[in-house]
Amino acid sequence: MALNRDFVGRASAPSAPYEVSRVKIKEFAAAIGDDNPVYRDREAARAAGHPDVIAPPTFPIVFSLSGGSILTDPELGLNLAMVVHGEQRFEYRRPIRAGDELVSVSTVTDIRVVGRNELITVRSDIGTVEGEDVCVAYNTIVERGGAS
Repeated sequence: MALNRDFVGRASAPSAPYEVSRVKIKEFAAAIGDDNPVYRDREAARAAGHPDVIAPPTFPIVFSLSGGSILTDPELGLNLAMVVHGEQRFEYRRPIRAGDELVSVSTVTDIRVVGRNELITVRSDIGTVEGEDVCVAYNTIVERGGAS
């Protein structure tokens, strides 16, 4: 079944706040195999000019698509069992750091067919609960066989 093109331009409700902790940053850095001390050591982060440890650049993938239910809305028609990760990129205003409370709003920006697959691109605007813009995450998700 084809994805519902009416979702292009549709935005989710803001996510519940995600509290960024030193422990979660450290666990994520370990999971991706990055042992940069600014992700683990507060003093190393301060020496590099940050107020606390910062998160690796791909950290927003942990929570950026969890806001709202845009991808799980049955009207979209996305078969989650057939989904694989296509690509992602991030545009930062400032690093994510321990102590941040972040919310995201996800917007479907594109749905297109490539071969037998459908690709859906989602933009997630991420900011603090106080309203400071932190970054934008772009994710392309592939629904295998969705176009057949």
